[in-house]
Amino acid sequence: MPNTQDHSGPEVIIIGAGIVGLCTAYQLLETGKRVTIVDPSQPGAECSSGNAGSLASGAVAPLAMPGVLKQAPGMLLDPTGPLYVPLSYLLHVAPWMARFVAASSPARVAEIALALHALIGDAVQLHKAMATQVGCRELIADSGQLHLYPDQSSLEKDNAGWALKQQHGLNAQRIGRADIHALEPAVSDHYQVGYHLPDQPWVKEPQLYASSIAEYLKGRGVQFVRDRVRGLSKDSRGWSLQGQFDEYCTAQVVLAAGAWSAQLLRPLGVKVPLETQRGYHLRFAKSEVALERIVVLADRKVFITSMQSGLRVAGTVEFGGLERPPSHPRAALLADHAKAGLPDLDVSNPVEWMGHRPCLPDSLPVIGEVPQQPGLWCAFGHGHLGLTGSAGTGRLLAQAMSGSALAQKAITPFSINRF
Repeated sequence: MPNTQDHSGPEVIIIGAGIVGLCTAYQLLETGKRVTIVDPSQPGAECSSGNAGSLASGAVAPLAMPGVLKQAPGMLLDPTGPLYVPLSYLLHVAPWMARFVAASSPARVAEIALALHALIGDAVQLHKAMATQVGCRELIADSGQLHLYPDQSSLEKDNAGWALKQQHGLNAQRIGRADIHALEPAVSDHYQVGYHLPDQPWVKEPQLYASSIAEYLKGRGVQFVRDRVRGLSKDSRGWSLQGQFDEYCTAQVVLAAGAWSAQLLRPLGVKVPLETQRGYHLRFAKSEVALERIVVLADRKVFITSMQSGLRVAGTVEFGGLERPPSHPRAALLADHAKAGLPDLDVSNPVEWMGHRPCLPDSLPVIGEVPQQPGLWCAFGHGHLGLTGSAGTGRLLAQAMSGSALAQKAITPFSINRF
């Protein structure tokens, strides 16, 4: 059992072996820290394995954009829409939704975009450097992404988001039907316009990417413990973590447990409006339709990626908490969306997946030390940007934990104090 009185024990225990925890461990190693990662599952499980693979360094537009209040009522109660709240969960999520709408003012959106740009603006470079060091650079594909719309009017609904992204440096090239056909001939004629993002790469297999990082960390001395942390407490020795099977002691803790993070903070009197947005994907293991790049059906909020394990169709957001079983009808919707974008795709017999995206109402993660809880650091709540934001989060947190005044200032927009 790790013990702070044992000089060979960990200086830092990271709760969570998802991509954020793994990248944080990678960066902490660079500062000379001894690290242990505790998680009940294998590295890279949950959303770190089930995402669309996008490295979206230009995705600085928050989910709550100006005007969201007008769209929300009809959108949230439509079970076939991209964002859905079951009626039975509506009362529970209402306070979160109120904060979500409050974050959509033009002034607040500008602040959020600036903070996200600081966190993810160089995500592509950071991930490529890490992948090269780890030995899995071939998993990052440089062929870019297509974000497509049926017509000009549907594209114009997202004009504000695209303008914000381009304002922060995103290279987004307008394309028409001929360009779409030349780049991805399998895409339906239904999609006539869109943007080509040549500088936004993607990960060919997120689970393998996370596993490769984990193997590198193990080779560098990071200990991986399979256990579920049930509680945290602080005493004169430092922090004690009560696991299902054992107790662990350390000087500093990084809470990177994704959608489960709020449960561990609550007994300490720390409340954070963290919700799980339940995301789905379908995987077509033997698809004969192949894509050279990520294709996003932007009107449907669906990402289609040709991964090593098959064609992955990812999307839809559903609120519903951590305990409800997956909704087969929500997952099945993705087959209809995929068929609309790729008419030659055989959508029979897909493999279904559901995961819990940890989301805060302002689309910013929580990063930094918890006030009045010295040695307890947060790294969770990245929503749809967990893969993209993981490298920058690890770097920022490692710098702050090493006492960097610049990092402490940079971390301010992500402080748990904002709630």
